[in-house]
Amino acid sequence: MTERTYKVLFLCTGNSARSIIAEGLMSHLGAARFQAFSAGSHPTGAVNPLALQTLSRLHVSIDGFRSKSWDEFAGVGASDLDFVFTVCDKAAGEVCPVWPGQPMTAHWGVEDPSEVQGSEETKLRAFTDTALILKRRIELMLALPLERLDAMSLQQELHRLGKV
Repeated sequence: MTERTYKVLFLCTGNSARSIIAEGLMSHLGAARFQAFSAGSHPTGAVNPLALQTLSRLHVSIDGFRSKSWDEFAGVGASDLDFVFTVCDKAAGEVCPVWPGQPMTAHWGVEDPSEVQGSEETKLRAFTDTALILKRRIELMLALPLERLDAMSLQQELHRLGKV
C-alpha cells in the first residue's frame, strides 16, 4: 500500500524569510510524506540570504527557493492542497484566495526575523530562533497520526501547534 503524500503551503506576506524557512524544513523533515511550498500575498521577489544561511546551517538544501505569489497556488489548474499555514500575522489577517482541495488551515505565526536590527550575529540568531520554532511545530505535526484523526480533531491539533 502506497502512503499518501500531503501538500502543504506556508504563507507570509513577502515570501522571503519565514515561509521559505518553513517550506525548507517541511521538505527536509517530511520528505517521505509531505510536499512543501511557500508563497506570499505581496512577494518581495527575493529570498532573504539569512533565511538560506539558516537553512544551510540546519543541513537543509537551499536549491530552488524563490519568492512567489500565492496566486500560483490558487484558482483554475492549481493542485489540491491538504494544509495551508500562515506564518505571519499580516498574511493571517488578509483575505486569502480560495485554495483548491479545501485544505485545513491554521495560523503558525512567528516574529519576523527580517525586522531585527543589530549585528549580523544578532540577525542570524533571530533567524535561527524562528527556524527552531517552526522546526518544532513541523516535527510535532509530523508525529500526528494524520490518517487516524477525524477532521475536527486534526484541525484542533493544527491550531494548538501554532501556539507551541
